[in-house]
Amino acid sequence: MNTILKNRITSIDFLRGAIMIIMALDHVRDYLCSGSFFYDPLDLTKTSAVLFFTRWITHFCAPIFMLLAGTSASLIGQKKTKKELSIFLVKRGLWLIFLEMFVVNFGWNFNITFPMFFFITIWALGLSMIILAILIHLPKKLILGISVVIILGHNLLDNVHVPGSSLPAFGWSLLHDQQFFMWHKEVLLVGYPIVPLMAVMSLGYCLGGWYTAGYDVSKRQKNLLIAGLSCIVVFIVLRYTNIYGDPVKWSEQKNALFTFLSFIKVNKYPPSLLYLLLTIGGAFLFLSFTEKAKGSIVNVVSVYGRVPMFYYLIHIYIIHLIAITASFFTPGQDWKLWFLTKPIWFTSDLKGYGFSLPVAYLIWMAIVAGLYPLCKRYDAYKQANKAKWWLSYL
Repeated sequence: MNTILKNRITSIDFLRGAIMIIMALDHVRDYLCSGSFFYDPLDLTKTSAVLFFTRWITHFCAPIFMLLAGTSASLIGQKKTKKELSIFLVKRGLWLIFLEMFVVNFGWNFNITFPMFFFITIWALGLSMIILAILIHLPKKLILGISVVIILGHNLLDNVHVPGSSLPAFGWSLLHDQQFFMWHKEVLLVGYPIVPLMAVMSLGYCLGGWYTAGYDVSKRQKNLLIAGLSCIVVFIVLRYTNIYGDPVKWSEQKNALFTFLSFIKVNKYPPSLLYLLLTIGGAFLFLSFTEKAKGSIVNVVSVYGRVPMFYYLIHIYIIHLIAITASFFTPGQDWKLWFLTKPIWFTSDLKGYGFSLPVAYLIWMAIVAGLYPLCKRYDAYKQANKAKWWLSYL
């Protein structure tokens, strides 16, 4: 093994890399699949099973990224004091919020006037880091308890809404209620309320205790297996009862397959308890099964997992540029529409644009493969220059 990577945990890099690859599929579907401009891929009255799963599989990305960010913070903390780690988390959190507001938002919209600001994945990641910077000074058992209580209990707030476009309404939306707001002439979309994602990150911080030096590998593998299976069993039981854990109940559909789709269709904004049981449970199982994984596939996928922010920023711009280029060379399409003035997820202006789902899959694979050499080169540079502080922010 390369001595530069000897201290890294392969299963974590492998899982993070896998979700980064899957995440790109969701964004390619958003911008390049014609079906995405007609209806919600999770709308069981309109979707197909393939399109449903294309969207559904990407549900695993955001919560797992949050979880592993917390675990990474714990691993970094093994080499820093609590004060040093807090300062690092606050600085990185503020940097991520800045990236979300200006670099990521521009990548989504390509509109220099910034008519929209999206509070989505990276902003939630950044704010969660700032909150974690405070929480790490508490005993780990207390952090774990707080995390579990928030994750288990936050759905009690599902029916709490603050109407209007006031500052209190916006503040509550940032906490637990996905909404649109108008501020002057700008559209504000709160896509990822901070509760319960902040608790997922602090849970990941506690998970880092299983990755401390000297911790028995077999015990860790067993613990992860038990945790993962427990999450899945609780998910199945709670989901079947339709009593608690998700604001949208499952129901019988036109056939057994679509009834199953209804069963696993769980709320993402904000992430419901059932959503988190399913996705985090899957993460625990993946980490358990890949604890000792090796081989070329693991090595390739792990590259993306070691440079996730670098990959994330670049892939958004590439996907958007492909959408513009395709429209430019397609008769009857106006490529200027891709300088967006409305959120792409809620616009009807682009109906008739895009490619079939199979073509979108091919473009996704080409983008991921095309980014590999860049990611590998940046990863090598990053691992060989750890003394350069700025590399930890990208």
